[in-house]
Amino acid sequence: MVETGEGGVALIPAGISSGTYQTIRSLGRRDIGTICASSDRRTPAFASRYCGAKWIVPDPETDLHEYTTSLLDRIRDASDGDRPVRTVIPCREIDAFVLSKYRDVFEEHVSLVVPSLDTLRKVHDRKRLFDAAAKAGVPIPNTRLLTDVSEWDSPQLIKSRYNLLTNDYVDAHPPGKPKEVKRITHVDPADPPDVDAVCEEMGHVPIVQEFVPYGGKYMVAALYQDGEALSTFQHEQIRGDSYVGGGGVYRRSVHIDELETAATTLLDHLEWTGLACLEYIRDSETGEFKLLEINPRIWQSLPSTVHAGADFPYDYWLAATGRADEIDPSSELGVGTHMLYGELKYLNSIRRDDSPYVERPKLWSEIAAVAGSCVREPHFDFLALDDPRPFLRGVRAFLT
Repeated sequence: MVETGEGGVALIPAGISSGTYQTIRSLGRRDIGTICASSDRRTPAFASRYCGAKWIVPDPETDLHEYTTSLLDRIRDASDGDRPVRTVIPCREIDAFVLSKYRDVFEEHVSLVVPSLDTLRKVHDRKRLFDAAAKAGVPIPNTRLLTDVSEWDSPQLIKSRYNLLTNDYVDAHPPGKPKEVKRITHVDPADPPDVDAVCEEMGHVPIVQEFVPYGGKYMVAALYQDGEALSTFQHEQIRGDSYVGGGGVYRRSVHIDELETAATTLLDHLEWTGLACLEYIRDSETGEFKLLEINPRIWQSLPSTVHAGADFPYDYWLAATGRADEIDPSSELGVGTHMLYGELKYLNSIRRDDSPYVERPKLWSEIAAVAGSCVREPHFDFLALDDPRPFLRGVRAFLT
């Protein structure tokens, strides 16, 4: 472990997620130096006034070894300068994986707040995650491997077994080419899937989950260190990037004791270290909060937590630099935020997506709902008057 204390900069490997930009913005506004690393010069975060140095690195989805080696080499080089890299904040599944797999090597140069690879795999492998949740005694949807399903007489979903496909988890997956799989298939009981064809297409045996009667979708964010909660936050997802589900693009901060208990009981059971974004759906029939997944990184909807006063990038910085006792876990309730790009995706999903279980909303009424909520609660993920260039660059990328 490197020496802790003040000084130095934070390295933020960047994707197009608003969580990446908000991480840079949160630290920059507190005069904490930042370095943004990306394989794409067009990444919106590069345009931020709060982005310090910009590193161009190999694409981790193309060659994970070259990407990891490049990060380590650049970190070593920076350690000889006036502003060494003090920590790395994972904003993507790939970076969570890299930092955990090579934690010992990275911690020769930086301080990290990440789980061991074995603990990370329990979260990345959804089958193992739901087995652990069952042992912890928290509510979960009925979850099985696709090859174990013999009857399709009830509403069910097919999704990847893994948050991240890597050769470390799936032997048949190409080495050094990790891949996130987001697709969820709503199975019509009248048209059951071809199991062999699905497994061949996905490259592994996926999981099947029961369709939970929708009573609302919620997120719990948390930062843990050595099995102890440092900060937690909750919001309700009002809209996702698809009317059939997906990541939240309009959310409002809440606090529900039962939801808090469900999340912390599981993370305590896992003896968790690091960031965690836990997604839940409320069963409209039982009222239970049932776990959907855990993302062990900065989440897409991070701006919603920061707008409400829960500044997780700064909390991570404090924990990584030996100042966890300075973390303020409080936040404001009832704060609504929007990701404008995601709102457009939501409206487009009404034309594009389909589900036998979710009724398609009327497009014009949803356009009015999106516009009205943006006027009432003008808090946005990328759009900031004091830093407009990331938003403009994101719009350009969306249009092209």
